[in-house]
Amino acid sequence: MAKKETKLVIITGMSGAGKTVAIQSFEDLGYYCVDNLPPTLLPKFLELMKDSTNTLSKVALVVDLRGREFFNALYEGLDSLGYEDWLEEHILFLDASDEVLVSRYKETRRSHPLSVGNLPLSGITQEREILNELRGRAQRIINTSQFKPKELREEIIELYSDDKEVLFSTHLVSFGFKYGIPIDADLMFDVRFLPNPHYIESMKPLTGLHPDVSSYVFKWADTKKFNEKLIDLLRFILPQYKKEGKSQVVIAIGCTGGQHRSVALVEYYAKQLADLYPTHITHRDIDKRKGH
Repeated sequence: MAKKETKLVIITGMSGAGKTVAIQSFEDLGYYCVDNLPPTLLPKFLELMKDSTNTLSKVALVVDLRGREFFNALYEGLDSLGYEDWLEEHILFLDASDEVLVSRYKETRRSHPLSVGNLPLSGITQEREILNELRGRAQRIINTSQFKPKELREEIIELYSDDKEVLFSTHLVSFGFKYGIPIDADLMFDVRFLPNPHYIESMKPLTGLHPDVSSYVFKWADTKKFNEKLIDLLRFILPQYKKEGKSQVVIAIGCTGGQHRSVALVEYYAKQLADLYPTHITHRDIDKRKGH
């Protein structure tokens, strides 16, 4: 007889994106944790987990490029997980922008595992190519570019704690195109076609959180029509994402600077979608004004 369902979280992603903090966070949540498990040992480890004499119910494994000589075997191991009806598997992929990863390597004075004798960026580029398929298989992707270790720990505990486990959630992100697009967005919408409060002198120093700015953004017929169509699209498409097994959908709304229009709209969309799924908000560029 198969044992009761066991949770298995495979933690992977870019070197320097926070896997050490992640595995420590899962340990705090009561998971049995193994760091740097060679992929070729995954089948054997599953046999040990399935053994009816053990009491493991929550397991987290870190698999990364430190075991790159065995990495091709990982995909065979992942394919086999789908046949284990006693196991609830989940892949967590940690990512960060190239600029942030390079900065972190400089701060720690460590070399990238793939850039021996070369610049860190060369290794990061190679690693992205190797991990591209694995990233596509992940049920959850966390971009840690803006996270401090404490914030990443809080994010993982919020997402994976048994007391408030989130099976599916939406994350709305406002951003400014002038600062680059979010690399972890599943859906992205450009609202730069809407009238810009930035050109109203009294609103220029404010943000989309201010009622005057919000009223200005929403008073236009184009805004109302766009919101109606977008909310209708999201109410249709989000259940389809959930049906396909995604645990989170990141929806990015962008304007020029990420201060006015995108902020006001993200706040509005979060309220409109709150009755469907747990919804989180990030205003990525709200404080990135000139001179700040």
